[in-house]
Amino acid sequence: MEHTEELPRAYRWIVKLVRSLVWLFFRQVQVSGLEHVPKTGGGLIVAWHPNGLIDPGLIFTQLPRRVVFGARHGLFKIPILGSLMRGMGTVPIYRKQDAEKGRKPEKRKAANQRSLDALAQAIGDGSFAALFPEGISHDRPDVQALKTGVASLYYRARELVPAGMPLPVILPVGLHYDQKRLFGSNVLVAFHPPLELGPELLRPLAADAPVEDRRERYRRLLGEVDQVLHEVVYGTETWELYHLMHRARKLMRAERAAQAGAEPERPDMEERVLGFARFWKGYGQRLETDPDKVVGVMTDIRRYDDEMRSLGLQDHELDYSPGPGSIWEGLLVAVQAVLVYLFLPTLVVIGYAVNLPPALLVLAAAKMAAKKDKDEASIKMLVGALVFPLTWLVVGLLVGWGQSLLHASYPKIPNAPVLTGVLAFLLSALGCAVALYYLRLAQSVARAIRVRLTRARRVAAIKRLRRERSAIFGRVMALAEGLELPGAVAEDGRIVADPP
Repeated sequence: MEHTEELPRAYRWIVKLVRSLVWLFFRQVQVSGLEHVPKTGGGLIVAWHPNGLIDPGLIFTQLPRRVVFGARHGLFKIPILGSLMRGMGTVPIYRKQDAEKGRKPEKRKAANQRSLDALAQAIGDGSFAALFPEGISHDRPDVQALKTGVASLYYRARELVPAGMPLPVILPVGLHYDQKRLFGSNVLVAFHPPLELGPELLRPLAADAPVEDRRERYRRLLGEVDQVLHEVVYGTETWELYHLMHRARKLMRAERAAQAGAEPERPDMEERVLGFARFWKGYGQRLETDPDKVVGVMTDIRRYDDEMRSLGLQDHELDYSPGPGSIWEGLLVAVQAVLVYLFLPTLVVIGYAVNLPPALLVLAAAKMAAKKDKDEASIKMLVGALVFPLTWLVVGLLVGWGQSLLHASYPKIPNAPVLTGVLAFLLSALGCAVALYYLRLAQSVARAIRVRLTRARRVAAIKRLRRERSAIFGRVMALAEGLELPGAVAEDGRIVADPP
């Protein structure tokens, strides 16, 4: 779906800047559901808030429409971040709990109303405003209690829509991270269909409506938003249940592939979320109709998960040869180990030598500055965006200066400090990327060696776990019979989006 909205030049440049930061922080950013974003008219984006400033950055860079944010007014005082927020057109929000010293309650209320009106006017004029109605970022596996601001903003925006313009929509967004605090992790930004409101909620609020009627309307709309957010983030009561559902997703995929005799590629974030969604929806429906069977299946999955963790294996690795494998397979692993652990390190020395000190500085800054664990990723991205390029620049300047000194002492050495400095800058930046890639490669080879040794030692345990996986698969499939679940199962066991 194409969006042809003309965005201001300054806005486009800031989008490119923030997108580059997001690209540096994440290994892969996937987007789904762009067909649900209206081409015209304004709207209110609602999302949960699990990852600090990363969340608005993702929405800002992935939505093909202009986005206006409301942010706590104190954030505008932070260097660089405040300038970026002003350039994006972010509206400062004055909350009661953030009252400035000496400011009277009536002035705080007036400032808050001006913030609300500014955001509502942007929506009425055809832009999107992104709102995190939970009010705070958090580390819980489900949506937390919502604030009423989302309802008052929506109805205020409707009042400001010019005649002939489409009414604003409420667009729910799911943000799904695999390891949200780590560099090089993956994320999926999922745009879902606009919220369908009933006639009662669509009916305009009269300006002189009684306060209690207005509050009741707000509560009802808030209930609708809360329900849809719970559904698009696939929230769970506990992290244990969340991890067990992911284990169920992985074992179902592995068993399907084994039965089909296929070896599908590693799932991307969209497939992971779809697979999780299928189990999450089926779990919720069958918990109401067959709670005893559901509890029994989850007990088996928990036991299976404990054993898999003790062996350090992934579900699909149960289908490899239970022994150490052929001589050629062992030789291939040995060659990989020699290349990775003996030869490649010489190529990444520059990367580690230059980038390890600033990396440690970034980690320390995140630990010291983050009031909560969930803030670390945001601080890493902001501090890293400043510290790493500055480090590369300093290295380039020092190398260029050193080359000029060498030329002065040894005239036969070419006098090229600028070229040498630029080359050092580029090698430092490239070395950073290579060092990160090498770390993942080294971990992958180490895991391959460990898995082979585990299979050789635990032949009987792996055969038994394979049987358990098959039995759990059969019970889950029996429970899922007759249910309408998202996505579709491909022949090789992958989960794919529903056909258009």
